[in-house]
Amino acid sequence: MRGEGRAFKGVLYAGLMLTEAGPKLLEFNTRFGDPECQVLMMRLMSDLLPALVAAHDGVLRSFDLRWHAEHALCVVMAANGYPEEPRRGSEIRGLGAAADPNVKIFHAGTRRAGERLLADGGRVLGVTALGEHLATARDRAYTAVDRIDWPEGFCRRDIGRRALGS
Repeated sequence: MRGEGRAFKGVLYAGLMLTEAGPKLLEFNTRFGDPECQVLMMRLMSDLLPALVAAHDGVLRSFDLRWHAEHALCVVMAANGYPEEPRRGSEIRGLGAAADPNVKIFHAGTRRAGERLLADGGRVLGVTALGEHLATARDRAYTAVDRIDWPEGFCRRDIGRRALGS
């Protein structure tokens, strides 16, 4: 891009799959909406806007980014039918019951219909938690997931398992 006069400025995420033969590159991504970014936002202690301005101005290398020491883990809640044909329009309830100061719920595929919150995509919620240990973050995230009332949604139950050896 630099050779074309359009140098890249931003955040570049490399999606990797760890295999017995070593890491394999799956994708490059620059979006802020993905679960990989959501865990970073939970750990970021610095204000994001000045960091983005520093990246734009080309001085991010000298910018002092500060991070919370805690571990972060994100569990994605998806609509039934995902990834082929996610079913839209089901009501999501109980987000208040999932409230925890160490948990944030990122909306990726939701919409409001009056007072109701409806699923409107495939990957719908990113339930992201912090913890002193990875197991604590995982437990907090799954506790929040279990408090959300959304029978038409699902999530994987193995997030963090490999890193925790369980």
